[in-house]
Order: sequence, then C-alpha cells, then structure tokens
Amino acid sequence: MPLDSLSPSAGETISTVLGWTYFVAWSVSFYPQIILNYRRKSVEGLSIDFLVYNVYGFACYAIFNTAFYFSKSIGDEYARRNNGHKNLVRFNDLFFSYHALALSLVTFTQSFYYKRSPTQESSFIVRTFFYLTLLGLVLVSTTSSVYNTVYFLSFIKLGCSMVKYVPQAWLNYRRKSTVGWSIHNIILDFAGGLLSFTQLILDAARSGNIAEALGNPVKFGMGLASIGFDLIFLTQHYVLYTDRYDPLKFEAQLRFQSMPNYGSAENSDAGSI
Repeated sequence: MPLDSLSPSAGETISTVLGWTYFVAWSVSFYPQIILNYRRKSVEGLSIDFLVYNVYGFACYAIFNTAFYFSKSIGDEYARRNNGHKNLVRFNDLFFSYHALALSLVTFTQSFYYKRSPTQESSFIVRTFFYLTLLGLVLVSTTSSVYNTVYFLSFIKLGCSMVKYVPQAWLNYRRKSTVGWSIHNIILDFAGGLLSFTQLILDAARSGNIAEALGNPVKFGMGLASIGFDLIFLTQHYVLYTDRYDPLKFEAQLRFQSMPNYGSAENSDAGSI
C-alpha cells in the first residue's frame, strides 16, 4: 500500500510509534558506554575526539530543535521557503537532543576522572573543526538572519555526525581491538538510525513531498551516518577483531579475589563460637 494512501490517523500513529521507538533506542544507546567506563574505571579504547564531536554536535542540535519547535517566526520562515510545509521537528526530537547532550557530557566528564592512556588527547583535527565552525557561526550570525544562523547549527551537527565515528573506527583499527568500546551502544544506535530514517521518509511521503525529508538535514544525515558507521563497527567487533581480552577486567577480578572474604566459612575462625 502506498504511504500517501494511509489515512491521516493511521499515518500519524505509525509515525509517532516510530518516533518514540527510535527515541528510546538512541537514548538508551548512551548508557552502555557510561556503564562500561564505570565498571572498568577507564576510558582506554575510547576516542576522545569522538566525545568532543558528540558534545559539540548535540549542543548545536539541541539549540536547532529548540528554535524550530518553539519559535513561530522560524516556523513561518521555514514554511515560506518550503511551499507552506511545516518543519518536521517533533517533541521526541527535542527531548532526545537534550537527553543526548546531557549523557554526552557525562561520558566526556568520565574521560577526566577515569584512567586513560597518555596518548588519549583531542587531536589537532577536532580542534580545528571546532574553531573553524565556531568562526563560521559568528560570521553567519552577524551577517545573516536568525533563521540562517539556526540552520547553520544544523549543518555543524551534521558535520559532527558524519565525522565523529571516524576517529573511533581508526582507533579500533590501530589497536586491532574493540575492547573499551561498547558494542551494545552500536546495536542500539543502528536500530535507532533505521527507525529515524524510516519515520522521516514516511512523514515526507504522507505530505506528498518526498523532498521534504531534506528539510531536516540533521535528522536525515544522522540516520544515514549512524547506519553506515554502525555497520563498520559491527564488522570490526564480530568479524575482524574478535579477541575480547580486557586486562582491566582481569586486574579487577584479581583485586576482588585477593580481598579477604570476611564472614565466609573459609575465613572463619574454627575455634570461634
């Protein structure tokens, strides 16, 4: 059945279910890495560049979604430029961006408190990307409209989404290991990318203008980037680098085993009452 033949209520229901399902998948995907870092008391195996791109990108995305969701003038300007169509930023997009930014900040903060190798620093490339895009944002904000400034934020986020996985994939390649990088994060991210992309295409098809999917380039780009890089990480984890040995977990087990188990039958005093 063609998507544009769905009744308005059925199409809206399917879109809503897809939206909240990808929201849950993408939102939960941040927790496995945080938990893994906490258990290992280390961020070794995790790219610092990836963390920087995540924080910067989601900060831009949160501002973009906030402006498009709450600002009537920006909504009206979008409709004027897109043949009267409304923008496709929904409440779940707004909430997701806030939640993602908060958890990205948590993971980034962990990198300052937990063990990491001396070579784990932000690279010249990510610092250059940050300063150049920040300069571009200042120039756009002083020479163009608020709408264009907000839209420029969306392209910063899109740029972060397109490149943020590259340092992690390269790090895995150099180490010939994915230890320290949570595969559960990738599985959930992959599911979220597929669902987000599906919802965007469904909404655009229902409106009768498939090109409208490009009206939210961040969401469109995030979905494609997530799917592509997640496939790379899944291949690295399950095909190329299957050695799961983690010396940090082994050290933790040794420390635990060396601790006296007070109160157990083995350590109790046989002569005690």
